[in-house]
Amino acid sequence: MNESVIRTISSEMNRYLNNYQMSKLNEVLYKRLDLDEEEISNEEYLNKFINSKRLEGCSNLTLKNYTIHVSKLFNYLNKDIRTMDTEDLRNYLSYYQSKNNCNNLTIDGVRRSLSSFFTFLEVEDYIVKSPVRRIHKIKTDILVKETYSDEVLEKLRNNCSNIRNLAIIDLLASSGVRISELVNLNIEDINFEEKSCVVFGKGKKMREVYFDGKAKLHLQEYLNSRSDSNNALFVSLYKPYEKLKSRGIELMLQRLGEKNGISKVHPHKFRRTLATRAIDKGMPIEQVQHLLGHTKIETTLLYAMVNQNNVKNSHRKYIS
Repeated sequence: MNESVIRTISSEMNRYLNNYQMSKLNEVLYKRLDLDEEEISNEEYLNKFINSKRLEGCSNLTLKNYTIHVSKLFNYLNKDIRTMDTEDLRNYLSYYQSKNNCNNLTIDGVRRSLSSFFTFLEVEDYIVKSPVRRIHKIKTDILVKETYSDEVLEKLRNNCSNIRNLAIIDLLASSGVRISELVNLNIEDINFEEKSCVVFGKGKKMREVYFDGKAKLHLQEYLNSRSDSNNALFVSLYKPYEKLKSRGIELMLQRLGEKNGISKVHPHKFRRTLATRAIDKGMPIEQVQHLLGHTKIETTLLYAMVNQNNVKNSHRKYIS
């Protein structure tokens, strides 16, 4: 009965009190009504949050980032999350940026992680209102990121030391798959007749992607050269022929770039190059969005670098 009274009072008062005041109110109510208030540590709240996000389908990398960012906040403030306020969060973000000398894009990523955590606490009625609500999105510079030129792509292809690496480059370049999607492909996922494959992207969303004739021929040549029984599409070059991991592909591309004097060779750049060229050649942005597996079209636009020569030619055609 007393528990019900406390919940009713808390529900009626939460519009008038902040998180700290609500915490003190509950403390007094439990004490006066001679009840034991449930003690939940900050770490337990974090575990509840992570479990919730895991059920929503967040990737292990996303869960790891959430855990790191929230845990660092706990270490810095060393206080009950129910008493943390907006000023605490602003001070922490300022301290984090100063200590790590990070840019606005990085610090906004930390802000978003903390916002997700405190929003969860608010929705689950652990706190009255998220203290991150009044901390707005941090403005970041929109940089035009580099893409691979035809010459660089051909140089990478020509200098591959084995057919596996050549097949990886061709598949990345022509399909636009994420590196996480690539390493999770199995041989049976490949439809050589349609030159397509089904991948599972972020949030466990399934979509079909496509590759070109070069990728098809080199994939078939690579698979025909293998003598192992692993179902994974790409495996290590030597026994026991284990499934290739993301880090393995990243290192392979990095070394290939260094060996041939090409800077910043990494898997995601192939994806950005595909998106840029697709839009540059007139593919509707909605189709590019689907091809890349983006939930929001704004994300697709960030991947695309418009060719300045085409802008100039279009100006002359439509305006001059």
